[in-house]
Amino acid sequence: MPEHPVRTLSDLLPRLERLMGRIETLVSAYTGGPTGRTGQSGASDDAFAGSIAFRWGKRGERGCLEPIVHPDLVDLFDLFGLDREIGILERNTRQFVRGMPANNVLIWGERGTGKSSVVKGLLARFAGQGLRMIEVRRQDLTDLPEIVELLWDRPERFVLFCDDLSFMEDESIYLELKALLEGSLSARPDNVLVYATSNRRHLMPEKLADNTFRFSPDDDEIHPQETVEEKVSLSDRFGLSIGFYRITQDTYFRIVRHLADQRGIDMDAGLLRRESLRWLQRASGRSGRVARQFVDDLEGRIKLGELP
Repeated sequence: MPEHPVRTLSDLLPRLERLMGRIETLVSAYTGGPTGRTGQSGASDDAFAGSIAFRWGKRGERGCLEPIVHPDLVDLFDLFGLDREIGILERNTRQFVRGMPANNVLIWGERGTGKSSVVKGLLARFAGQGLRMIEVRRQDLTDLPEIVELLWDRPERFVLFCDDLSFMEDESIYLELKALLEGSLSARPDNVLVYATSNRRHLMPEKLADNTFRFSPDDDEIHPQETVEEKVSLSDRFGLSIGFYRITQDTYFRIVRHLADQRGIDMDAGLLRRESLRWLQRASGRSGRVARQFVDDLEGRIKLGELP
């Protein structure tokens, strides 16, 4: 029995529409359709040769790969307090670009801790070795089979980047991602991996009741353990699950000092520390993002003449 059987005609129609859209795109890929794609890859060789980053977009009902002209690349040397995490991700990505076995990755943790920056830094480091990255938004996960089909037999190595990913309990959009990671009858090409970031370790909301299994008159779940297993089954299909945590205050100051030096801000170390601490008191917590926001504000105030 399938995990989520189709119960009504209203459930069936959207799936049929997506299936017809995929068939139309594949036919267009072989015949040279209006999106300018050619050959089995579904995208012109020129597009792949001229870009290292793409996003999956929509033109009407049809999906297409759109080159990102100005990708936001990050230097991994600019990220502090993440040596262990970067080491694991760098090794996994190196295996991947060299054609060795590698794992899909889920990077989870508090906001602003550098999850997305690390992934973009991996692209900057390995693009010269054939790594390409395709940003897939949450609402486009239903197009994953179509996206993967376009990448078969290409010489490049593709990471499908799903940023800030999470799902609600009553959603089924995650099923295509779950099937791509593991469990679908269709094979996944060796040149495709998924790197996802999320604030949630298991991508879905968890309740205290999930771990107690006490009877509630408002809940008629007969097998609550199966509900919990379904929640964690998606995150379990990522071979690597890496947690990013709040940085220490010393690491925060190191990031501030590094960014200030990059901007050419020549400020007394004591004053810089006091100003950054004052900013931190109004911020959401210690993170690389907060440090960058402080230095942005600091540089602007200096140029306005408000600070020496």
